[in-house]
Amino acid sequence: MFLKMAWSFSDDRPIYSQIIEQIKQFIVSGEIKPGDKLASVRDMASEAGVNPNTMQRALSELERTGLIYSQRTSGRYITQKEELIQDMKNELANEKINMFLQSMQQIGYSKEQVADLIKNYKEAENK
Repeated sequence: MFLKMAWSFSDDRPIYSQIIEQIKQFIVSGEIKPGDKLASVRDMASEAGVNPNTMQRALSELERTGLIYSQRTSGRYITQKEELIQDMKNELANEKINMFLQSMQQIGYSKEQVADLIKNYKEAENK
């Protein structure tokens, strides 16, 4: 069953897209497990403090991607397709790496310099 989640929204992007991102994060982090049943749209919307139509839009998009699926009489569930979840996890990781590299480039580091910084960081951490 869907656990209580800590929802957090900002004003810089549409809420439904932030809901999608957060549910993906809940899945890849293991807070929501493959095969888990989601709460009703109304319950999730109430918990997140959003309009039910906004939650429905986000869940419909996640259904379109295959990350969740509906069973007519019993509700929505997280996919059990481990490959799909792993692909999503890799996609999220690549997005975060890209954002990190862009941030580092903005302060004057090349990708090679960033790689050296990470290597040095790991070496210092292992001491």
